Amino acid sequence: MSLNIILTQQEIEHKIKRIAYQIYETFVEEDSIVIAGIASNGSVFASKIAAELKKITTLKVVLCEVIIDKSNPNLPITTSITASEYENKGLVLVDDVLNSGTTLIYGVKHFLEVPIKKFKTAVLIDRNHKKYPVKVDFKGISLSTSSLEHVSVVFEENNSYAFLS
Repeated sequence: MSLNIILTQQEIEHKIKRIAYQIYETFVEEDSIVIAGIASNGSVFASKIAAELKKITTLKVVLCEVIIDKSNPNLPITTSITASEYENKGLVLVDDVLNSGTTLIYGVKHFLEVPIKKFKTAVLIDRNHKKYPVKVDFKGISLSTSSLEHVSVVFEENNSYAFLS
Protein backbone atom coordinates (compact mmCIF):
# COMPACT_ATOMS: atom_id res chain seq x y z
CA MET A 1 0.00 0.00 0.00
CA SER A 2 1.45 3.36 -0.98
CA LEU A 3 1.04 6.33 1.32
CA ASN A 4 -0.56 9.54 0.15
CA ILE A 5 2.25 11.86 1.33
CA ILE A 6 1.05 15.41 1.99
CA LEU A 7 4.27 16.78 3.57
CA THR A 8 7.84 15.56 3.04
CA GLN A 9 10.80 15.90 5.40
CA GLN A 10 11.99 19.04 3.60
CA GLU A 11 8.51 20.62 3.59
CA ILE A 12 8.11 19.93 7.32
CA GLU A 13 11.51 21.53 8.00
CA HIS A 14 10.45 24.63 6.04
CA LYS A 15 7.16 24.84 7.96
CA ILE A 16 9.00 24.55 11.29
CA LYS A 17 11.41 27.33 10.31
CA ARG A 18 8.58 29.61 9.13
CA ILE A 19 6.50 28.99 12.27
CA ALA A 20 9.58 29.67 14.45
CA TYR A 21 10.07 33.03 12.74
CA GLN A 22 6.38 33.88 13.14
CA ILE A 23 6.55 33.02 16.84
CA TYR A 24 9.70 35.11 17.23
CA GLU A 25 8.03 38.10 15.53
CA THR A 26 5.02 37.77 17.84
CA PHE A 27 7.06 37.42 21.05
CA VAL A 28 10.03 39.65 20.17
CA GLU A 29 9.33 41.97 23.13
CA GLU A 30 9.42 39.11 25.65
CA ASP A 31 12.39 37.85 27.68
CA SER A 32 11.30 34.22 27.51
CA ILE A 33 8.71 32.03 25.86
CA VAL A 34 7.19 28.67 26.78
CA ILE A 35 6.66 26.21 23.93
CA ALA A 36 4.13 23.69 25.25
CA GLY A 37 3.68 20.57 23.11
CA ILE A 38 0.78 18.19 23.50
CA ALA A 39 2.09 14.65 24.01
CA SER A 40 3.25 12.80 22.01
CA ASN A 41 3.65 14.12 18.45
CA GLY A 42 2.81 17.67 19.53
CA SER A 43 5.76 17.50 21.92
CA VAL A 44 8.09 16.36 19.15
CA PHE A 45 6.85 19.18 16.90
CA ALA A 46 7.24 21.66 19.80
CA SER A 47 10.83 20.55 20.45
CA LYS A 48 11.68 21.09 16.77
CA ILE A 49 10.16 24.59 16.89
CA ALA A 50 12.04 25.33 20.14
CA ALA A 51 15.33 24.17 18.60
CA GLU A 52 14.76 26.46 15.61
CA LEU A 53 13.85 29.37 17.89
CA LYS A 54 17.11 28.91 19.81
CA LYS A 55 19.00 29.31 16.50
CA ILE A 56 17.33 32.60 15.56
CA THR A 57 16.74 34.43 18.84
CA THR A 58 18.20 35.21 22.23
CA LEU A 59 14.82 34.64 23.89
CA LYS A 60 14.92 32.10 26.68
CA VAL A 61 12.97 29.16 25.27
CA VAL A 62 11.34 26.83 27.81
CA LEU A 63 10.00 23.51 26.52
CA CYS A 64 6.96 21.99 28.21
CA GLU A 65 5.18 18.70 27.57
CA VAL A 66 1.41 18.71 28.05
CA ILE A 67 -0.20 15.36 28.84
CA ILE A 68 -3.87 15.17 27.86
CA ASP A 69 -5.95 11.98 27.74
CA LYS A 70 -7.24 12.43 24.17
CA SER A 71 -10.06 9.90 24.67
CA ASN A 72 -11.21 11.66 27.87
CA PRO A 73 -9.93 15.26 27.90
CA ASN A 74 -11.95 16.07 31.04
CA LEU A 75 -9.40 14.16 33.10
CA PRO A 76 -6.75 16.30 34.81
CA ILE A 77 -4.08 17.64 32.47
CA THR A 78 -0.46 17.54 33.59
CA THR A 79 2.58 19.48 32.39
CA SER A 80 6.29 18.77 32.62
CA ILE A 81 6.89 22.17 34.25
CA THR A 82 5.10 23.79 37.18
CA ALA A 83 2.45 26.47 36.74
CA SER A 84 4.77 29.06 38.30
CA GLU A 85 7.23 28.44 35.44
CA TYR A 86 4.71 29.61 32.81
CA GLU A 87 2.79 32.15 34.90
CA ASN A 88 2.90 35.65 33.37
CA LYS A 89 4.93 34.37 30.40
CA GLY A 90 4.31 34.15 26.67
CA LEU A 91 3.14 30.65 25.75
CA VAL A 92 2.54 28.76 22.50
CA LEU A 93 0.47 25.56 22.70
CA VAL A 94 1.60 23.18 19.94
CA ASP A 95 0.10 20.04 18.39
CA ASP A 96 0.83 18.16 15.18
CA VAL A 97 -2.68 17.87 13.68
CA LEU A 98 -5.82 19.83 14.52
CA ASN A 99 -8.74 17.50 13.87
CA SER A 100 -11.86 18.45 15.83
CA GLY A 101 -10.16 20.94 18.14
CA THR A 102 -11.03 18.94 21.27
CA THR A 103 -7.46 18.38 22.45
CA LEU A 104 -6.38 21.93 21.70
CA ILE A 105 -9.39 23.57 23.40
CA TYR A 106 -8.89 21.51 26.58
CA GLY A 107 -5.19 22.41 26.50
CA VAL A 108 -6.09 26.10 26.18
CA LYS A 109 -8.55 25.75 29.07
CA HIS A 110 -5.81 24.26 31.27
CA PHE A 111 -3.42 27.15 30.67
CA LEU A 112 -6.12 29.78 31.18
CA GLU A 113 -6.30 28.81 34.85
CA VAL A 114 -2.97 30.64 35.37
CA PRO A 115 -2.35 34.23 34.24
CA ILE A 116 -0.52 34.15 30.90
CA LYS A 117 1.02 37.27 29.34
CA LYS A 118 0.39 36.25 25.72
CA PHE A 119 -1.12 32.98 24.45
CA LYS A 120 -0.93 31.55 20.92
CA THR A 121 -1.47 28.16 19.27
CA ALA A 122 0.47 26.34 16.55
CA VAL A 123 -0.17 23.18 14.53
CA LEU A 124 1.56 21.56 11.59
CA ILE A 125 -1.71 20.58 9.87
CA ASP A 126 -5.11 22.24 10.37
CA ARG A 127 -7.81 19.92 9.01
CA ASN A 128 -10.71 22.40 9.13
CA HIS A 129 -13.05 19.92 10.90
CA LYS A 130 -13.46 21.84 14.14
CA LYS A 131 -16.31 21.16 16.53
CA TYR A 132 -14.98 23.80 18.95
CA PRO A 133 -14.29 27.48 18.23
CA VAL A 134 -10.51 27.13 18.41
CA LYS A 135 -8.29 29.27 16.20
CA VAL A 136 -4.78 28.36 15.19
CA ASP A 137 -2.38 31.30 15.16
CA PHE A 138 0.52 29.53 13.41
CA LYS A 139 -0.05 26.62 11.03
CA GLY A 140 2.03 24.70 8.55
CA ILE A 141 -0.83 23.98 6.15
CA SER A 142 -4.63 23.97 6.06
CA LEU A 143 -6.06 20.82 4.61
CA SER A 144 -9.70 20.30 3.69
CA THR A 145 -10.36 16.58 3.93
CA SER A 146 -13.42 14.46 4.46
CA SER A 147 -14.14 13.45 8.04
CA LEU A 148 -13.56 9.83 6.98
CA GLU A 149 -9.95 10.50 6.03
CA HIS A 150 -7.16 10.33 8.58
CA VAL A 151 -4.07 12.54 8.69
CA SER A 152 -0.95 11.22 10.42
CA VAL A 153 2.45 12.76 11.05
CA VAL A 154 5.53 10.60 11.48
CA PHE A 155 8.57 12.18 13.12
CA GLU A 156 11.72 10.16 12.50
CA GLU A 157 15.35 11.28 12.73
CA ASN A 158 15.89 12.09 9.04
CA ASN A 159 12.61 10.97 7.54
CA SER A 160 9.64 12.90 8.87
CA TYR A 161 6.48 13.05 6.77
CA ALA A 162 2.72 13.53 6.94
CA PHE A 163 0.28 11.34 5.07
CA LEU A 164 -3.41 10.96 4.38
CA SER A 165 -5.16 7.61 4.74
